[in-house]
Amino acid sequence: MKKSLIPLTLGGLGIGTTEFVMMGMLPDIAKDFHTTIPEAGHLISAYALGVVIGAPLLVAISSKYEPKKILIALMIMFTAFNACSAFAPNHYVLLFARLLAGLPHGAFFGVGSVVATRLADKGKQAQAISIMFAGLTIANLLTVPLGTYIGHHYSWRYTFGLITAIGLVTLLFIQLWLPQLPANNAGNIRSEMAFFKKREAWLIILLTAIGTGGLFAWISYIAPLMTEVSHFEASTVPYVLILAGLGMVVGNILGGKLADKVSPVKACLMLLIAMAVALLVIFLVSENKILSLVMTFVAGSLSMAIGSPIQTLMINTAKNAEMLGAAATQAAFNVGNALGAFLGGLPIAWGLGYTSPEIVGILMATTGAMFAVLLIKQQKQTALKTDEYALAN
Repeated sequence: MKKSLIPLTLGGLGIGTTEFVMMGMLPDIAKDFHTTIPEAGHLISAYALGVVIGAPLLVAISSKYEPKKILIALMIMFTAFNACSAFAPNHYVLLFARLLAGLPHGAFFGVGSVVATRLADKGKQAQAISIMFAGLTIANLLTVPLGTYIGHHYSWRYTFGLITAIGLVTLLFIQLWLPQLPANNAGNIRSEMAFFKKREAWLIILLTAIGTGGLFAWISYIAPLMTEVSHFEASTVPYVLILAGLGMVVGNILGGKLADKVSPVKACLMLLIAMAVALLVIFLVSENKILSLVMTFVAGSLSMAIGSPIQTLMINTAKNAEMLGAAATQAAFNVGNALGAFLGGLPIAWGLGYTSPEIVGILMATTGAMFAVLLIKQQKQTALKTDEYALAN
């Protein structure tokens, strides 16, 4: 691993911790604030909404600055708003703090993805992005279970203190190890926004927002699924999350390699279909402890395997608007986060049980796969038109 990529990995570690630790702490926060678990699930949606708002807005505002300066500013925001979350006196203040903490998330990964591709060796761009996303997998393997343990046995406020500390360390390493790279002066914000007039851009966004929502319908309610359906003790949830995190580590590596060997869009299609199948199996076998653990690993691996292919797909498609496109993809990921958490919570609120979010997830992942098929057809049509134009001239 290149030393220059380590600050991006650390940023992914902090962001991954604050995003995913909420799933394991929902019962504890709901108990402290005297709310229901579906109501506490709105904290997940609020964070995701912050990402959706912040990703394109912050990148658009800062696109003319050097990437290193942008990443430092974003990590300062991340650290400050997570510190505010630790002191939230009630559910509504925490909801607002989570919204603000989500603002720098997508912009950090959007800018970081472009930085990773610039620092990557030729032909290994997706693998370089996967190194950044490795922070997310390490989070789910180590700091998310640790934060869940701390939140359950001590206080979820201490967990946000841990996240704040990770943010401070990340700031230090960005300053020390991330090289200075030139700002993108290829065009202005108006020319970059023109990318979103293309059909390919919206197919990628829809593929991401709806397709990956299937994952979040599952993982947002993994704690009550494992305790109420699989009948694990609440104290074992952190270890279940470690297993999911181990799957994410494996999946992230495989996803980066897959996207570099086949076209990113084909990798997305394969992984979305696999996700739908995995969610169906989870729905069917969750009452069996051993099989539920196996599928936790499998679903965890699929959840992270798709990250690098989608991000590489957008960067390759958004010529001269790579940062904005990559940030938009992160916003779309978190639309999926919000949709998955919200839609997955509806059948629970209707009394259909804690396996019902998997049905929502299957439908979302399958829909995402359909958008991938449309994108493949669109790319073929675009390539054909390009060839015809070249021959005519």
